[in-house]
Amino acid sequence: MTTGISTAPRRRSSVRTFLPLAVAAWLILEIWLLSLVASQAGGLAVAALLAGGMVLGVVVIKRAGRRAFKNLTETFQQAQQGVPPTPQQPGGGNGLTMLAGLLLIMPGLLSDAAGLLLLLPPVRALVSRRAARSLERKMASAPAGSFGDAFQQARIHYPDGKVVPGEVIQGEVIREDRQQGPDTGYRPPLTP
Repeated sequence: MTTGISTAPRRRSSVRTFLPLAVAAWLILEIWLLSLVASQAGGLAVAALLAGGMVLGVVVIKRAGRRAFKNLTETFQQAQQGVPPTPQQPGGGNGLTMLAGLLLIMPGLLSDAAGLLLLLPPVRALVSRRAARSLERKMASAPAGSFGDAFQQARIHYPDGKVVPGEVIQGEVIREDRQQGPDTGYRPPLTP
C-alpha cells in the first residue's frame, strides 16, 4: 500500500548541524573571556560588568517597548482620523533594538559587545538591510503554493503592501451566524 509519503531519509540541513556546535563554542569562549577578565581585574569587577550589562539591557528593552507602543498608538490614531499612516524609515524598527537589549542582558562579554554594536544606528541599519535582502531572496526562491509564494504575489500586486481605498477585492463571504434549523443550540462534544 502506498501513501504518497516518501520514506527516503531527509538530508539534515547545515544549520541544524552547525548551530549546536556554534552555541557550544560561543559558551566556551564566553566562559574563557570571563575567567581571563576575572584573573586580571578580579571577580568583583566581572560581577559589576555583568550586572551593568543586565541593567543596561533592561533599560534598552523598556525604551524600545515604549517606543513601539507609542508608534502603535499613533498609527491607530491616524487610522481613526482617516489619515494614512506615516511610513517607517528603514532600520528604524524596534526589533533589533530589543535584540540588542536581550544580548546585553545575557551574561557574557561577547554578547555585551554584540548588543552594544547593535545599539549603534549605522550597524542596526546595516543588519536590517542584510536581513531584509536575505528574507527577500528566501521568499523569491520559495516553491509555488507556499507561504513565500503568496507573499511574493501580494508584493507584486501591491508593492507597498497597502490596498488602495475604495478598491474592490474579489472574495467570498461565508456567514456562519445564520440559523440552520431548530436544533442549532450548543452541543457538547461526543465522548467515547
